[in-house]
Amino acid sequence: MTYDVIVVGGGLAGLTSAALLAKAGRRVVVLERRAVLGGLHSTDEVAPGVRGDAVAHDIGWIPSSVMKTLGLDERALALLRPDPSAVSLLPGGKTLTLWTDPARTASELQRHSPNDARAWRGFGERVARLAGFLQAIYEGPAPEPLASGATELLSMLGLGRKVRSLGGAGIIDLLRTLPMSVADVLDETFEHPALKGLVAASGVTRLVQGPKSGATAFLLVHHHVGAPPGAIGARLIARGGLGALANALAESARAAGAEIRTGSAVTQIVTTEDGVKGVVLAGGDEIAASTLLSTLDPRRTLHGLIDPIYIDPELSQAIGAVKYRGACAKVNLVLDRLPALSEELLRGALVVAPDMGYLERAFDAAKYGAISERPYLEARIPTLHDASLAPAGRHVMSVLVQWVPYRLRGASWDGARREALGDLVVDTLGDVLPGFRERVVARQVLTPKDLEDRYGATEGSLTHGELTLDQVLFMRPVPGLSRHATPISGLYLAGPGTHPGSSIASAARAAAAMGAAKRRPFPRPRGDRVPLTR
Repeated sequence: MTYDVIVVGGGLAGLTSAALLAKAGRRVVVLERRAVLGGLHSTDEVAPGVRGDAVAHDIGWIPSSVMKTLGLDERALALLRPDPSAVSLLPGGKTLTLWTDPARTASELQRHSPNDARAWRGFGERVARLAGFLQAIYEGPAPEPLASGATELLSMLGLGRKVRSLGGAGIIDLLRTLPMSVADVLDETFEHPALKGLVAASGVTRLVQGPKSGATAFLLVHHHVGAPPGAIGARLIARGGLGALANALAESARAAGAEIRTGSAVTQIVTTEDGVKGVVLAGGDEIAASTLLSTLDPRRTLHGLIDPIYIDPELSQAIGAVKYRGACAKVNLVLDRLPALSEELLRGALVVAPDMGYLERAFDAAKYGAISERPYLEARIPTLHDASLAPAGRHVMSVLVQWVPYRLRGASWDGARREALGDLVVDTLGDVLPGFRERVVARQVLTPKDLEDRYGATEGSLTHGELTLDQVLFMRPVPGLSRHATPISGLYLAGPGTHPGSSIASAARAAAAMGAAKRRPFPRPRGDRVPLTR
């Protein structure tokens, strides 16, 4: 069979792209290396008879247009935004809780700090206003400030209108806030250390930077695109694990005529001077197509699968300079009973980040290739939303461990260090959840190196490149490639490593770009152009 489009990667981005392209009438085949769909968002067996979110345990922004076009609401898919949104686990068995309802959170804060309770609603409105501005940008192609054509100038004019819609005070707030550290933003807004630690976590999650690092306020806002106003820390999950979302996307793609092949690792993208010709699989089979969309990260695509003679040297250098620096390890725990906390609170994200100093010290250790003895943890218990994931009486706890270096100082990842990391996570949770250690009956530990080897996450990066202010918008992944088309005719990039940095939203933008983009030369720096190297 011949295909119009080959999609490399069966994660959320690849499945979304395939479904949208197939609905547009393209003959599409998806090639996934693993036997399970979903990539970093898959639901796998984490212990005998127990399933859980293998790596990521929540979902980024899903544009409503994608939900509607693919009929996800009609496919028995239950996407949830748990309430409470986040619970800070504090020493002595104490907690501080953020609810999706700002009024309820303000009431909660009243017992900690009346001043913070009064400031909460205004802070939530501020974050929602800035997130709404980012969403307006993310819903279209990445702005290209160096473009000179009439269409591009109109696009930049549209961006200017979006900025002006914020009003004078809003523009000042935007320009001032996004480059700030999340610590500075919170220090000038709140007074209670536990509240600042819990909110700051959203500005540093999955990032090798601490709360005092510049532009971490941007990431705080980025993570609230699409969230209900005032629902700080509220993230989407899927009942049945994130694999349920991957399966719904696969079902939509197949219904539109797409073919999905698992166990099909692509080892080469066949390219000539005329452009893409197809791919070679690990077993030697070849599949022909003149258009290919890769949802692997940009470095794996352009450095790993393309003959370097077809890559402009400056483009190759720019791609090689993209920062990945994975920040997380993953520990999946099987419990024989729930932790000693109310079930209502256990439904939210459980966070160990008692104050911003705790976060900064944990980050300091990672800067020098070490793991802090007091790590920042973010945990969820998916079995509280779908008991079928585990046998009766058992529960799964999904724990993201932050600031675990991909490269350890003076050492390498091995079985002993993997188990030591697992012990550290259990002990840290045991310090804030009485009796927790005795509840753990099995565990799975995935280091950043495991995330790279099993899931293709370069350096263990869950975002296919750091979401820092110098790697977003027209600079994601690099200037000249932010609109998904590459200088190689027929080759497109998608996935979280591209604009706007969210798997499903990026895939939707890439699928749209296929119908509009033409082969463009890679921009070389000259005159007033910005340099491409970082």
